[in-house]
Amino acid sequence: MTEFITIHHVGIIMNGVTGRMGTNQHLIRSIAVIMANGGVKLSDTEYIMPDPVLVGRNEAKLQQLAARTGITKYTTDLGSVLSDPTYTVYFDAQTTGRRAADVKQAVKAGKHIYCEKPVATSTAAAMELYRLCKIAGVKHGVVQDKLWLPGLLKLKRLIQNDFFGRILSVRGEFGYWVFEGQTIPAQRPSWNYRKEDDGGIIMDMLCHWRYVLDNLFGGVKAVSCLGATHIGERIDEQGNPYACTADDAAYATFELEGGVIAHFNSSWTVRVRRDDLLSIQVDGTKGSAVAGLRDCFTQHYGNTPRPVWNPDVEQPIRFFDGWSKMPEQETYDNAFKVQWELFLRHVVKNEPFPWDLKAGARGVQLAEKGLESWAKRCWVDVPELE
Repeated sequence: MTEFITIHHVGIIMNGVTGRMGTNQHLIRSIAVIMANGGVKLSDTEYIMPDPVLVGRNEAKLQQLAARTGITKYTTDLGSVLSDPTYTVYFDAQTTGRRAADVKQAVKAGKHIYCEKPVATSTAAAMELYRLCKIAGVKHGVVQDKLWLPGLLKLKRLIQNDFFGRILSVRGEFGYWVFEGQTIPAQRPSWNYRKEDDGGIIMDMLCHWRYVLDNLFGGVKAVSCLGATHIGERIDEQGNPYACTADDAAYATFELEGGVIAHFNSSWTVRVRRDDLLSIQVDGTKGSAVAGLRDCFTQHYGNTPRPVWNPDVEQPIRFFDGWSKMPEQETYDNAFKVQWELFLRHVVKNEPFPWDLKAGARGVQLAEKGLESWAKRCWVDVPELE
């Protein structure tokens, strides 16, 4: 008996994919790979196949990207594809300031929404997008990629197995040195360092820390944040100097539900002397763990050394030796690709997808509260969004 294969073709408007994240993570390492693999497998006889159209403002860049990926459909006319019923999903990876207006157009056209973060430049604007999607009855989601990083998945497994006992604190170190551009080219776009272009590390990274903390360690109740603009002048993509008006470092402490205290340093002006660009240490009554992007090291209570403070002698304990690297017990895929597959399953099969635009609004809210804390030099409560 011949089994028939069912393929659900999903048209996706991919707006802003000529940017760094849109090109590398969303198009090349996610959608293009899903297509090359034959789609998202639901069963042996059922698949979801993305059908993307690339959208941007620079036609030459779109042509180059089409040639590079083999995805031949592209346009600079967003309205033409929003009015095309072939495309049922709208994805936005533009700069933050351009996102809300185009998402509103897509909702009005009846498209399901999936977008990068921050979802908007303010909590009010982010919540408006969420409400518009609810009223229109379209599905919606926000990228929260770090939840599927191998290192964080290993932390999640430790929590599920009660490795830590009662979690006491979480310490995050994120960042690296972004070159100013005078001699060595900058490795991040210049708009990141201009407040007038919606730049700033607080708005960028506190959105990430919100969903990491909420999903792994407990809801954020309050924040104390200090920002800084350590580098005052950089060189832009045209080789011209410009004044840095946005924060390039943030030092934030969070009070979580259950009494957990979290602290994250985020900086584009720090030189890395740790295992990875992101390092998260979790300390609990039964044990501790330190996770990077991929690896995770643990130290159980029974393996914890007993140091004695004596600066007059060389330290006798080799502290790194007391940690054990977790084995690779699972197969890990690209974090962006994993969430794309979950969202496509949500659109086609109505499977649960809790990372919606309200979750995105929570990230914007925490960033706004962090900026408020910096301005007022005080702790700021983070209430639940209505």
